[in-house]
Amino acid sequence: MAERPVLGISAFFHDSAAALVAGGEIVAAAQEERFTRRKHDPSFPHHAVEYCLREAGISVGDLGAVAFYEDSALKFRRIAATYAGLAPLGFSSFRESLPPWLAWKLRMKRTVRRELGLAPGQRVVTLRHHESHAASAFYPSPFESAAVLCLDGVGEWATTSFWHGTPEGLRPLAELRFPHSLGLLYSAFTYFCGFKVDSGEYKLMGLAPYGKPRYAELIRRELLDLKPDGSFRLNLRYFEFLHGRVMTGAAFERLFGGPRRTPEGSLTEREFDLAASVQEVTEEVVLRLARTARALTGESRLCLAGGVALNCVANGKLARAQIFDHLWVQPAAGDAGGALGAALATAGARPATMRGARLGPSYSDAEISAFLDHHGLPHQRLDERALLDRVAGALEDGKVVGWFQGRLEFGPRALGARSILGDARNEHMQSTMNLKIKFRESFRPFAPAVLAEDAKDWFELDQESPYMLLVADVSPGQRVPPAEPETATGLALLHQRRSTIPAVTHVDSSARIQTVGAEAEPRYRRLLEVFKERTGCPVLVNTSFNVRGEPIVNTPAEAYTCFMRTDIDLLALGGFLLDKAEQPAFTEETDWRDHIPLD
Repeated sequence: MAERPVLGISAFFHDSAAALVAGGEIVAAAQEERFTRRKHDPSFPHHAVEYCLREAGISVGDLGAVAFYEDSALKFRRIAATYAGLAPLGFSSFRESLPPWLAWKLRMKRTVRRELGLAPGQRVVTLRHHESHAASAFYPSPFESAAVLCLDGVGEWATTSFWHGTPEGLRPLAELRFPHSLGLLYSAFTYFCGFKVDSGEYKLMGLAPYGKPRYAELIRRELLDLKPDGSFRLNLRYFEFLHGRVMTGAAFERLFGGPRRTPEGSLTEREFDLAASVQEVTEEVVLRLARTARALTGESRLCLAGGVALNCVANGKLARAQIFDHLWVQPAAGDAGGALGAALATAGARPATMRGARLGPSYSDAEISAFLDHHGLPHQRLDERALLDRVAGALEDGKVVGWFQGRLEFGPRALGARSILGDARNEHMQSTMNLKIKFRESFRPFAPAVLAEDAKDWFELDQESPYMLLVADVSPGQRVPPAEPETATGLALLHQRRSTIPAVTHVDSSARIQTVGAEAEPRYRRLLEVFKERTGCPVLVNTSFNVRGEPIVNTPAEAYTCFMRTDIDLLALGGFLLDKAEQPAFTEETDWRDHIPLD
């Protein structure tokens, strides 16, 4: 057990991050992308480490241990064994990947020690990938004991793992191993539908309600040998990911009627139906695995982590199935959360329950004022009630507001610290935000933020969802009968009004919900209360404060730049309010959209 602070790190593969645990508390956690502005930055998280140490008021020399989130040597053995089993196929891909492994990935303890400048006596430990996920799910949860289920693409060998969390710690129970992976199955369809693997899976999930699951039986019959307990094997002749370059090939194309959609190509009924089909199969597998987790542990509470745990539609189905009485999902369920799990597992002392995901940097009003004054930017400084009244009134009038308050969120969701807000009752708000502010596909849904105590009146949800990781239907009392018989298909479904809050109601009358309770950013909750006072509606649109291809904003300067590049009307920076109409002309040497990679 480490009594001194423990730093956890995830790096080099996807979404690097750092997290610091000290004195039985989670002090800080942040993704490297928020500092470098490179989305899903996999490089060593120097900036995130520097922030965590600064937040704790310590130096590297004060660390009791540094914990790396996976066993890179074991991971390399799996990669090498896979290539060896396929030889000579995949040799060129293996040859390209070998140099960085030999240079620094293989000997991760030495790499961490060198990158951080650790003293000889300072300890570096490595954990298994799924152990880090399990620790990130169980230790910050509100449960004394629980079943823990981890689902992702692959760590070292494990792709699915079962754990039992008790007051004595975490005990591994069973696992499924590479190449049989629910995450890789979903990523194969992400790739085939023309989206980017490891970042476009949420687009596929958002596309599913536009289609019909007409390929689901084909997937079950040809791609997946699924057992009653949720264990499965993939039919590998349909997949190419073992070779290292692409996810699918000719066999997959023959099975599903033609070549993969080209990125940015037109979406067709096939893509809608493929998304609906793999989503249905994924939900079936998750439910079967959850029943097995209950049987293995006898627990009535479940914790989830791993990239598949970010599939909030499947999470919503799991919650409604009532296999468990209570469900808790780590808000940074992907690889970034592995840094937190590694730190918690190594620290040994269970922290206080994770109340909110606000673990990143914050900026005081003095710092914001200095930024605004330095650049001569017109603004008003308001007391809190005046600020909330102005913002709530603007939202009521159909304006879009950039909202920058308190500590940056850890994980992929904006939860009221770095958010773009709108009126959920406005039927034009979804298209306005997608096309003129986020610069992204029109089909992408937006999430509602709702006061926790009012959620039951607006959504069919019987538990809190503070991290926007559960999907539920809009309450029948808030639904609106269609004006005419619904014959539209595909993206034409977007134009049908389905509820009193159309900006956050998906085409299947569902919504990805954030309940805003006591753990939320305080000013954000008070804004919802003021908006409800004015309108009778406790629901706002909440989307992340960024544009397509960029990470969520971190600093006041990044927030202002995003504000000026888009059609956001007002910017609330701490206690300051900026009106777009009052700002000086904003020019850049080049069009920033030419340099943003597609996500």
